[in-house]
Amino acid sequence: MWNEFKKFAMKGNVLDLAIGVIIGGAFGKIVSSLVNDVMVPILGLLMGGLDLTRLALTVDKASIKYGAFFQSVIDFLIVSFSIFLFVKALNHFKRKTEEKPAEAPAPSKEELLLTEIRDLLKQQNQRETQ
Repeated sequence: MWNEFKKFAMKGNVLDLAIGVIIGGAFGKIVSSLVNDVMVPILGLLMGGLDLTRLALTVDKASIKYGAFFQSVIDFLIVSFSIFLFVKALNHFKRKTEEKPAEAPAPSKEELLLTEIRDLLKQQNQRETQ
């Protein structure tokens, strides 16, 4: 059972997935920082110095933080667009590195001889049927 597990865990797909999750987590932190520290303040400045993260509607003791929701939506849009661009670039490089179909190799001497024999047999059959 242990050997089966090792074989499963060491398959390329599982390792690729683990690496993808780790890189995705790190990438998510970078994008969250971009949104929180760069984009939201700029958007707030464009909206007259408004801090989006602090936007909230308070009803009695409940606070509806719609500014934080807007920030999460912006975060999602930037992450999804960044992933789209990354995948698009990967596919572009993949297409470049794919090998072009190899041309058929020149026929060997045996193949040429067999082709010649086949053609002679066809000619002989055609003469006999006429």
